[in-house]
Amino acid sequence: MFQPLPLRKQRDYRLLLSARAVSETGTEVSRLAVPLTAATLLGASPAQMGMLAAATSLPYLLIGLQAGAVADRLKRHRPVMIGCEVVSALAMATIPLAWIAGLLTVPWLIAVAFTVGTCMVIFRAVNFPHMVAVVHDSQRTEALAGFQSAYSLASVGGPGLAGLLVQLITAPFAIVVNAVSFLASAFLIRAIKAPEAHTPAPPRGMWTEIREGLRSVAGHPTLRALAGCGMTINFFGPAFIALFVIYSLNVLGLPAGLVGALTAFAGVGGLLGAALTPRLARRYGENRLLVLSVLLFPVDFVAAALASGPTWAKFLLMSASTLVTGMAIVAFSICFGAVVLREAPAELRGRVNATMTFMIQGVVALGSLTGGLLGELLGLRPVLWICAAGVLLTIPWIWFSPLRDSSAQPAR
Repeated sequence: MFQPLPLRKQRDYRLLLSARAVSETGTEVSRLAVPLTAATLLGASPAQMGMLAAATSLPYLLIGLQAGAVADRLKRHRPVMIGCEVVSALAMATIPLAWIAGLLTVPWLIAVAFTVGTCMVIFRAVNFPHMVAVVHDSQRTEALAGFQSAYSLASVGGPGLAGLLVQLITAPFAIVVNAVSFLASAFLIRAIKAPEAHTPAPPRGMWTEIREGLRSVAGHPTLRALAGCGMTINFFGPAFIALFVIYSLNVLGLPAGLVGALTAFAGVGGLLGAALTPRLARRYGENRLLVLSVLLFPVDFVAAALASGPTWAKFLLMSASTLVTGMAIVAFSICFGAVVLREAPAELRGRVNATMTFMIQGVVALGSLTGGLLGELLGLRPVLWICAAGVLLTIPWIWFSPLRDSSAQPAR
């Protein structure tokens, strides 16, 4: 039986992982620097700030499904990935240049955010099937865990780096770091040598192909359950997050520093989840981990809603719950990707992934808006209880699906 080298010894995987780590860290810097540029230097209105926040995610709704169809048509995905990173780098580089020239405006920032968001949608659509060319089938879960580790590290270290850079060189010039990170990612991906043997799907019309992707998800019990579960957590999760900071500051009375520390605990939980999931998946299987991880989703919501008493007690409770939930969410994400790769037909992987992304990311903005509106109408703590109850709905999606039967999972 063929035994591939450990991932840490595979040059191409190290290059792909390094590309994602560099790019995600740069993106975390811009996640702070771009809104700061708009708010403090350009005097953006609340409406403009909302448009700026939505500009990055809007492409998921506009071209997410089409990107998946295109990904399945391609014989080679790597050139498209490189092109996306280069275009993103050039778009980001225009911000400090426009600031120096006195031309920078809020609409300019929105246009850059939309361009980078469009590139991100296309990149993720082609990166998913491309990973099959780099990673052996038996190592996909471990590879996905590596990517989740990179995302978690970026979420832990990126905001601190962003704050330091904004203080040292101001927000517009901190964005240069993101432009450089996109270019570095492009060079790392270009150095990958693994041959791409993807068999492109024959073009049959864009909407015909999109419908095939939609039918593949809707008609497959496992994929349908994963999509429903993902949409549920991505609706109630953002509703919770939209109110979390103001709830922590105004209702619980936590200092701003401790609120930031809670975010770091989520990242640490993600790192632990990424480290443990490959071993647990080898022992128990991805199906069983998915079944168990959804049971932990409500922990953070319930702990936040229950928090009371002295500051140290509230912080201790919420930091522990954030750590546990961070582990559960990353474990779920890793196993989610592995199961989608396993269950989706090879010729439809791009479209299945794009359909999943379209459905799951498409509800994020709706959840945030709903959380804010309910917070105005009902108060903050009641909305947290509503979110906790809503997240419980993730459990039946997984428990009443074929994923509950771990014996149906292929033997390793």
